[in-house]
Amino acid sequence: MNWNPSEHDTVSAIKDAVACQFGDGLALLNLKSNIYYSLNGVGAFIWELIQEPKTIGDIRGAVLERYNVDAERCKADVDALLKGMAENGLARLQHEALV
Repeated sequence: MNWNPSEHDTVSAIKDAVACQFGDGLALLNLKSNIYYSLNGVGAFIWELIQEPKTIGDIRGAVLERYNVDAERCKADVDALLKGMAENGLARLQHEALV
């Protein structure tokens, strides 16, 4: 999967996944593939954010606001998580409509 999103592209969680608290993170079950995934606390926070479509810029901003992390590290980590979610069918990336 070519992953080169803009900060204005949106990401949303699929509806065919069930999540439950697991320690300080989440356990996710993709109901289509029957594969389980685990997310740490930051991943769980992002999963909650993308229950409604959010721009990648808004997701990065929310993580920066909530956690004490360098902006470049935040960008790299958030992008890696979102890419993994998209590749595993847990999230959808919607490219910004060019107007």
